[in-house]
Amino acid sequence: MSVLVVGMSHRSAPVALLEQLSMDEQVRSGTTADLLSRNSLSEAMIISTCNRLEVYTVTNSFHTGVKDVVDVLHDISGVDIETLRGYLYVRYADAAAEHMMVVASGLDSMVIGEQQIIGQVRTSYQEASGQGTVGPALHQLAQSALHTGKRVHSETDIDDAGASMVSFALDEALHNLHITESENALAGRSALVLGAGAMASLAATHLGRLGVEKLIIANRTRSRAERLAGHAREAGVAAEVVDFEGRHEVLDRVDIAVSATGAGNFTISAADLPAQRRPDLTLIDLSMPRDINDDTAGVAGVHLVNIERLHQSREERIRESGSEDGQSDALSIVHEELDAYTSAQRVRDVAPAVSALRKHAAEVVSAELERLQARTRSMEKSDFEEVSRTVRRVVDKLLHQPTVRVKELAAESGVVSYESALQELFGLKQAEPNRSAAVDLNELPEGDIVAVGVHEPEPH
Repeated sequence: MSVLVVGMSHRSAPVALLEQLSMDEQVRSGTTADLLSRNSLSEAMIISTCNRLEVYTVTNSFHTGVKDVVDVLHDISGVDIETLRGYLYVRYADAAAEHMMVVASGLDSMVIGEQQIIGQVRTSYQEASGQGTVGPALHQLAQSALHTGKRVHSETDIDDAGASMVSFALDEALHNLHITESENALAGRSALVLGAGAMASLAATHLGRLGVEKLIIANRTRSRAERLAGHAREAGVAAEVVDFEGRHEVLDRVDIAVSATGAGNFTISAADLPAQRRPDLTLIDLSMPRDINDDTAGVAGVHLVNIERLHQSREERIRESGSEDGQSDALSIVHEELDAYTSAQRVRDVAPAVSALRKHAAEVVSAELERLQARTRSMEKSDFEEVSRTVRRVVDKLLHQPTVRVKELAAESGVVSYESALQELFGLKQAEPNRSAAVDLNELPEGDIVAVGVHEPEPH
């Protein structure tokens, strides 16, 4: 049994395809149930964000597990298998563990170092735990990944190298408005925020920090908009709430409009934009699926910033700078935590073999003592008990050093199978060891797939 990740992200797939695979909590719940109905899969959790869709499972068969996950994604999304194969990637065993740690640390995000993803990983884990689809393997991995993410953000300056998706989007907005970033960059400006969830709240907070003069907030549930407006006022920012149906009527009063509803319907389209509006109106779409219609980008004097455009801007900045500063220390922490995780995992993997060895020895001792008792019926009971204790002590002492050393070797190296060593020394049955793999799904043959790093032995 080993952890398997099948997923796609902004690095491997276009935004339109990510939208088709995007899952809300209800869909994630149904999908994990479908995954666990497959015989090859025993645990499951799903991370679905604006920039990625990743299915984490525990499988008893690499080949069958990959096929089952892809089949479920096809059934849920309606995306054909060939398209999925073209954009999905696969991580297995240690490579899967490393991937979750890198993701939780913000090192695989569109904006390197952004902090939202660690909360999204935590939420996905908590949802799956509440549904009972997370077992020991994914529990241990998720806890290790979250711990790694916390260390990266607290022990490195990765936060300085990147920012949240919201702050990066607002940087783009300032650029469009020809404003230099400063503490009161948005003084005298107004902004509209559509939505009242985590992303909308984060946007309102960042707008306040940039000195926005007024926030106008609209949400389908007005009470949640009122609550968000109250938080803004407490922070010293003037805030007004309007009905969601009247959101288009205030577009002539704002310089920036941020939409983060994730409702599946467009909240702003070109037809909604007033003829009399402020120059360089910037529309920021933080939702997946998209909230703001692409046709707004074709309107003169209007700037659209969405997930796809943010990705393009980020790539341009990386090309211009030639590097992504602040990552080396973070990667060192990931490698350190991965070593600790894989060492602990190998010790857990070898524990059943050690237990089998001790059980086998105990059975041999008991059988021999029974035979001795049958042959020496004249021996006093106290003498026999002393002999029994002596034999058991001898066996325990003989086994102590080898079992301790086996655990040490398992923790120190993943190159040699120490279950195999136990099998050769003591004739114990071993399970096939799990090997790490990291490949794109389109690299795997459709039929008898054999992944890089997980080759089956040649027949003799």
